[in-house]
Amino acid sequence: MERAKSIGFPLITLAAILAAWQVSVTWLQVPDYLLPTPRAVWNALYQAYVEGTFWPHFFFTLQATSIGYLAGCSAGLLMGALLAESRTFEQFVYPYIVALQSMPKVALAPLIIVWLGFDLASKVVMVALVCFFPVFVNTVVGIRQTSPALLDLMKVFSGSRARTFFRVKLPAAASHIFAGLQVAIVLSLIGAVVAEFVASSKGLGYLIKAASVSFETNVMFAALLSLALIGVVASHLVRLLHHAVVFWDRNASSGSVIAE
Repeated sequence: MERAKSIGFPLITLAAILAAWQVSVTWLQVPDYLLPTPRAVWNALYQAYVEGTFWPHFFFTLQATSIGYLAGCSAGLLMGALLAESRTFEQFVYPYIVALQSMPKVALAPLIIVWLGFDLASKVVMVALVCFFPVFVNTVVGIRQTSPALLDLMKVFSGSRARTFFRVKLPAAASHIFAGLQVAIVLSLIGAVVAEFVASSKGLGYLIKAASVSFETNVMFAALLSLALIGVVASHLVRLLHHAVVFWDRNASSGSVIAE
């Protein structure tokens, strides 16, 4: 019953949204170049993927997002663990990490394009930059919120620093880390699209920018729905991984994540 509800209720909501969308466009006589009908968007999606015109752009954005996400999250996890474990390391690098995060990534995009060119590398770096900080912060917070009682217990049993980290601190921070990974999914798509807006000849962001020139809003909606599909699937995969790895956390199976 719960599984049926989890599938049925979103479908009902989707049907209501599509019906309201269709009725609003028809009754208000909104021009197609401002807001296309759901059928027009569906036709654009069908034509783009059946004919294959979207596939190179879809896979380009997917590749940039995936590689940048893995690189940025890995760097955030590593730097967060080092900073949480060493106050000296924190004093050396934390101000510069905060300064880097304070810089608007949109402002950095042209500079990254100049350094790395228009191809995949610049998009990967852009995605990695936006994914780094949420994982970094959540790693630091999670490790430093480890129960003092567990740390004292490891000291009683003469646990080494490495064993304490991998057996106690890292599992205690796991839920925080996965929360950062969920937020990073949304930011990774933003980073990829921003980089493609600035300078690119491929990608879903490039398609949106190109379609806006000719007012092909149905193509723009089709590209947006493609981005949404990537985000939904990626978020679901992270939730499944969360549930499998952090099996002791009840919230891991709830699937509710709020990201700002």
